[in-house]
Amino acid sequence: MSLDALKSAIPDYAKDLKLNLGSVIGNSELPAQQLWGTVLATAIASRSPIVLRELEPEAKANLTPEAYTAAKSAAAIMAMNNVFYRTRHLLSDHEYGTLRAGLRMNVIGNPGVDKVDFELWSFAVSAINGCGMCLDSHEQVLRKAGLSRETVQEAFKIAAVIQAVGATLDAEAVLAE
Repeated sequence: MSLDALKSAIPDYAKDLKLNLGSVIGNSELPAQQLWGTVLATAIASRSPIVLRELEPEAKANLTPEAYTAAKSAAAIMAMNNVFYRTRHLLSDHEYGTLRAGLRMNVIGNPGVDKVDFELWSFAVSAINGCGMCLDSHEQVLRKAGLSRETVQEAFKIAAVIQAVGATLDAEAVLAE
């Protein structure tokens, strides 16, 4: 399958998702590396085998090997960081925020691609994982680097649509059993 096959698998009751999937990927103004890195990182973060299986080949074809690895790295490191920092933020005991994290995050400092691209992918994954602290941190870096609010919003639109498509198709797969 591919993007078109994925769209055709979306049930009629979720027609808006089908249209949005085509729009956020097919009509994106993001440069190809930012777009497909965001698609791959959020497909991984969606935890949907169907979505990942269908979008990964197209992402791989549109990314350099370094960008492909970096997008996967963004999904991996943010899976950890989003849980850690979201928990720290949600705890009413703010003393946890003063403790040393003690977690390795070397890939953030040296992702192997342009830092802005990696930040954008990390931001989009954080949108799926719901870590407000990480969202704010990455958004500030992206804005300081010159990205517009429209560009930042494009990343979380992609995240929202991919997450919704994954939830819908995974539910349909379970219901079909």
